[in-house]
Amino acid sequence: MRMLDILEKKKRGGQLSKDEIAFFVREYTAGSIPDYQASALLMAICLKGMNEEEAVALTDCMAHSGDMLDLSAIDGITADKHSTGGVGDKTTLIVAPICASCGLKIAKMSGRGLGHTGGTVDKLESIPGYRTALSNEEFFAQVNRVGVSIIGQTGDLAPADKLLYALRDATATVDNIALIASSIMSKKLAAGAQNIALDVKCGSGAFMQNKEDAEALAKLMVKIGKSCGRNTAAVITDMDTPLGTHIGNALEVTEAAAILQNRGDAQLRELCLTLSAHLLSMSYGSSYDDAYKQAETTLTSGKAFLKIQEWVEAQGGDAHVLSESECFRKAAVHSTVTAQTGGYLTHMDTHKVGESASLLGAGRAVKTDSIDPAAGIVLYKKTGDAVRKGEPIAELFASSDEKLQAGKARFLEALTFGEAAPKKRPLILGTVV
Repeated sequence: MRMLDILEKKKRGGQLSKDEIAFFVREYTAGSIPDYQASALLMAICLKGMNEEEAVALTDCMAHSGDMLDLSAIDGITADKHSTGGVGDKTTLIVAPICASCGLKIAKMSGRGLGHTGGTVDKLESIPGYRTALSNEEFFAQVNRVGVSIIGQTGDLAPADKLLYALRDATATVDNIALIASSIMSKKLAAGAQNIALDVKCGSGAFMQNKEDAEALAKLMVKIGKSCGRNTAAVITDMDTPLGTHIGNALEVTEAAAILQNRGDAQLRELCLTLSAHLLSMSYGSSYDDAYKQAETTLTSGKAFLKIQEWVEAQGGDAHVLSESECFRKAAVHSTVTAQTGGYLTHMDTHKVGESASLLGAGRAVKTDSIDPAAGIVLYKKTGDAVRKGEPIAELFASSDEKLQAGKARFLEALTFGEAAPKKRPLILGTVV
């Protein structure tokens, strides 16, 4: 088999066989296929497309290009949840204890934030003492005992994806739905869970800018998951405004803890219950409505909050910060952003809000940047809200005046005001099961 023949076939719009895809993934990961030929194939895929059968094959081969996490040491039904990225997205911190309280086993590896989006590992590391690095033995033992453990990514999961993603980033071949879906799902398959709920974002703070593209991505990822033997469902959600009211690592832990104590943002609560219900329904074979009631009862009873406390303590973290947020280290400086005019907040560019949080110190521009756990933003107003001149819009937190001013300038760029109220978008835009 020759790479040149594969390139010629895809250039002319042909369908690649599973053997051809397996050859490419195997040989490129081994270093036998040069970057220029891999780049040519990626561009041909972007121009000519990939059908579902090709996307499934590519994902499966990428998943098997390295370690496949074996969760057989875990007693019970394993489940995982993945978001395609956004601003203020702390749903994992809420969904995991809800589902673990209902008997599911959440053995999850999560990543760090980069650019305008946050990472679950960064949020958890804002909790004093929380260990994100566990041995496999510790990891499995905690999941069996507590029902949940979330750690940083370990081992050599889907190395083909790491190599191809770096190449896509450098060759303008990122925005192809088949390549996006295979990248996401290869890591989910390698992580081992039997049941997978996907939160596919769309809007100004997401990779998918419109609902149609987000729906196409969701449908393909669900198809891939099911074709590879995993129960999979997706929820399409709005990221045209930040999720919840707190953005930044310790701030998002505080907001997640509030939801688990039956306080906080109603839309965030609803999304977490929806994701939990899909995981429970798939895992237990119950109806969605019954699963939703089970998740809601678990949340309102306080069981899920007790579970997150147990989970954090088991992983070395100080669980007191979950009920006493003042125990978190405070930012050195802060500033209130006020409305410069009256009327309505007609748009909040979520990508720029995420960039603002990063400039404040809550995120990183490159992987080697350090994170300030206390930095971030608390929103008092969101898109569609009426405002009076001089009324607080948000509070910004940073470690220095320099960072505060840089973050504030970018945050102000994100805001648009007008005299008429905009049409509010629902948070949940659709589901794919």
